[in-house]
Amino acid sequence: MRLVRLLRAILPRDSQSDRIVPPSGFTANLTLFASGAMAFLAVFALTLSFAAGQLASRWGAELAKGATVRIIAPEDQIDAQVQATLRVLETTPGVALARHLSKEEHQALLAPWFGDGIDVSDLPVPELIEVIEADPGIDATGLRLRLAGEAPGATFDDHARWRAPLLKAAARLRGFGWLSILLIGGTMAAIITLAANAALAANAQIISVLRLVGATDGYIANAFVRRFTMRAGVGAAIGTVIGFVAVMLLPGSSESSDLLIGIRVQGWQVLVLFLVPPIAALVAFFATRFSARKVLEGLT
Repeated sequence: MRLVRLLRAILPRDSQSDRIVPPSGFTANLTLFASGAMAFLAVFALTLSFAAGQLASRWGAELAKGATVRIIAPEDQIDAQVQATLRVLETTPGVALARHLSKEEHQALLAPWFGDGIDVSDLPVPELIEVIEADPGIDATGLRLRLAGEAPGATFDDHARWRAPLLKAAARLRGFGWLSILLIGGTMAAIITLAANAALAANAQIISVLRLVGATDGYIANAFVRRFTMRAGVGAAIGTVIGFVAVMLLPGSSESSDLLIGIRVQGWQVLVLFLVPPIAALVAFFATRFSARKVLEGLT
């Protein structure tokens, strides 16, 4: 209820009290620019945080469903061990698909490191079998024991060692994103506080006259709070719209590498982005209210 009463001080427009605060000038421009710039940065911080979560979820899901069997053996035993491994996998519960990768697929996997056109037959490349898991999953320990007995050169890799660091890195990126939001909010509050202090100091004589004619400090403070809150809200709205448009102009999955796939906002994420202006207005409200009370106490 206290918050509601405080916010009600913003909504009613009082043309007489609004004259206390200059409608333009350095403090107005500073508040608009700071809130717009901080909102723009907040949109990108939130977008990258969302993208990190989406990318980690997608890659984690893909790695969780897939596994690989790597076969290293003397050349004269390779074919026999491949066939033995496929037989083991075909009779293993939880295996939906087991497929031996062709030489062309080996070349495609090595192309990012060695370039196109490499002849894998000249390299000691292990044979690979792609495994797709089905519910309820594969008993990795049991499968490794069977492979050790029937195909000693085969090694089962369920990608757990790749999945865990990826999810950990994504969690840290999300944490850095929210930390950035807090720093952005703190920076905006500091700038608006400085702007409010400057405006109050510049109008010290007017404030003294208002006190002489009976104006209370609450009346004077509300005028500054209302004006700076509206400026911050307008600036943040402009910065949010520009940031949202910039995010939507980022290259899509068909125009970029896989690393940029997912740097998009959709559904509830759009609603979160457009909460930035009202949150910025709340930050300005409390920052200006605190600043106005302190400065007015100092002017007594």
